[in-house]
Amino acid sequence: MKMVIIGGGPAGRSAAMEAAQLDAEVTLIERKHVGGTCLNEGCMVICGFNDVVKFHKDSKNYQKLGIISQESSIDYSKLVKGIKQTTGKISNILKHETQQTGVEMVMGEATIREGVVEVNGDEYPYDKLLIATGARPFIPPVPGAEHASTYKNVLDWKEIPPKLNIIGSGVIATEFANIFSSLGSEVKILCRNKFLSNIDPEFRDYIAKHLLPGVEIQENVQVQEINPDEASTSQGTVEGKVFLATGMTPNSEIVEGMVEIGPKKEIIVNKQMKTSDPSIYAAGDVVGTVGNTPVARREGIIAARNACDISATMDYSLIPQSITLYYPVSFIDSGEEPSEDEFDVRIRGSAGPGSFWHALDGETGFTKISSDLQTKEITRVSSISPASRTSMPYLAKMMLDGYKASDFDDFIETHPSTDAVYKLLHFLSKY
Repeated sequence: MKMVIIGGGPAGRSAAMEAAQLDAEVTLIERKHVGGTCLNEGCMVICGFNDVVKFHKDSKNYQKLGIISQESSIDYSKLVKGIKQTTGKISNILKHETQQTGVEMVMGEATIREGVVEVNGDEYPYDKLLIATGARPFIPPVPGAEHASTYKNVLDWKEIPPKLNIIGSGVIATEFANIFSSLGSEVKILCRNKFLSNIDPEFRDYIAKHLLPGVEIQENVQVQEINPDEASTSQGTVEGKVFLATGMTPNSEIVEGMVEIGPKKEIIVNKQMKTSDPSIYAAGDVVGTVGNTPVARREGIIAARNACDISATMDYSLIPQSITLYYPVSFIDSGEEPSEDEFDVRIRGSAGPGSFWHALDGETGFTKISSDLQTKEITRVSSISPASRTSMPYLAKMMLDGYKASDFDDFIETHPSTDAVYKLLHFLSKY
C-alpha cells in the first residue's frame, strides 16, 4: 500500500513512522521545516525562551536575597540565535529518526490531483493520502492588521520591544506575556472577552496576580485599528508593538473541493481521522480539534493505522493541557457538570525542587482536585507547580481507566517533589 503524507509536523511524522512500521510504502512531504510549528515556531520556541526567563527571574530573586551579587542581563539577538540553532539541530535529528523507519522524505511544495501528489515536478501516486498541513495564526479583520506580529516572526525581532500589546486571551497570549514582561517589556493583554476563560477561576486569578506580575490585563476590549507602533481600542489608544494571539486557521486549502471543509476551514474527519473521501485522511491542527502536540501525534497514529486497515479510534476525553509559565500550569477536566456531591480539596505548593527559594515569599503555586463523594471519581485536577506537567498525563490516564481516589491510598511519590497531587488524593481516599 502506497501512502503519501503531506506535512512533517507531529501528526505527519508520527503517522509516517507508524505506517512504515506497518509495512506501508510511505512518502512524507514537507514544505519547509521537519518538526512543524511545534518545533520551529511554537512549543519548543516557548520552551527556549522560558528556560532563559526562569534563569533571569531566579537571578533577580537570588540577588534580592543577597545570595549572588550580580543580576543577569539578556542579549536578545544571542537568545534568538541559540533558539534557532537548537531547533535546527532537533529538526535534523527528527529527520534522521523518521528516515530510519524506512520513510522517504521529500522537501517541497505539494499539489494534489486524483491519486497523485506532485512535488518539484515529480509525481508520487498514492493509495491513501494523509493531510497534516497544520494551521497558521488567525488574522482578524481589523484595519492595519498587517502591521502586527505573531508567533511566526517573533524570532525575527531585533530587540526586546519596550512596550508590547498582546491581542488575545488564551494560552499563546499568556505565554508570550510572561516571556516579554520578564525580559523587560511593558506588556498589556487585550482580551475581546474574558482572560483565560476556559480554566478554573482560582487558577486564572493566581496566574494574573502571581505569574504575570506587572502585566496589565484588559477584558472586553475591541481592537479597532492597528498601526506600526500603537493600536486603537474601545478603551483608548495603546502605544507599542502589537502581537496577535487570536487563534488559528487550518491550512486546508490544499484539499479544497476534494473533501468536506468546516466553517473555520477545518477538514471534517470522523474518529478514525477519515475525511469525506475514503482515500484521504487528515490529522493535527488542520482538523481543528485540540491544538496541542500530543493530540496531533495521536491523531496521526490513528490515521495511519486505519489507512493500513487496522481499526483504531481517536478519544478526546480527559486530555491533559498546560500553560508554560515560571511554573507550568496544568489541568484536566472530565467535562462533566459539577454535581451536588462534588468535593474540592486544595493545598498550597510546598518548598522543593524549583520552588524552594520562593517559600520565603509564598510564590509556590497550589493544586486543586475535585472528586464526587458518592462515586469517588476524580472529575477535575488543576495544578501550578514545577512537577505539574509531568504528573498530569499519568493522572489523566488513571482517570480514563476508572481509578478512584481510594486507589491512591497506598501511593508513594518520588521525593523530593513539590507536586501536591498525591497528598490530596490520599486525603480524598478517607472520604
